[in-house]
Amino acid sequence: MRSANVTWHQGSVERRQRWEALGRSGATIWLTGLHAAGKSTLAVALEAHLLEAGRPAYRLDGTTARQGVCSDLGYSGEDRRENNRRLAELARLFADAGTVAIVAAVSPFAAGREAGRALHENDGIPFIEVYVNTPLATCVERDPRGVYRRAAAGHSTGLPGIDQPYEPPTAAEVEVAPSTTTAQAVELVAAALHERVGAIAPRG
Repeated sequence: MRSANVTWHQGSVERRQRWEALGRSGATIWLTGLHAAGKSTLAVALEAHLLEAGRPAYRLDGTTARQGVCSDLGYSGEDRRENNRRLAELARLFADAGTVAIVAAVSPFAAGREAGRALHENDGIPFIEVYVNTPLATCVERDPRGVYRRAAAGHSTGLPGIDQPYEPPTAAEVEVAPSTTTAQAVELVAAALHERVGAIAPRG
């Protein structure tokens, strides 16, 4: 932290009160995988599923974040680590407020994802890692934004799985296999969320 003399300003409302008022607890679901693995598609479907079930949820997509809070970052290893850190901090705040934060980001480095997990768990907030395990060949074939085509043509660098490492999770709570449909993946993740979080009944 570069700022000096910064202290946490404690409010009068505790997290438990916020979660009880909502009747639900917050959590972060972290979707990781290669570009074009299907993370964003799953995140969109999962957000809709949770909201329809009455659980507040908000999607924090890595690409969308780069249009605002992370717009000053590129795709070097250092910038990807900072992108991961910012998303983790944002997700923790959303989860603290009682929302299920759904992060969809390549987040290629295991250390960065583990730092995000530690940030949450040290603060008593559930963190669920989801590995969207789509093979590189399938991702290259999909390539909806043309990132692999640009890399192959030499117009871009720093692409995980191509000229930058992608370190797959070894102990994710959920692994989405290539044969899994989006609907099936939503059910898998929702079940993991329910197992970790369940529901908190409001006061009254």
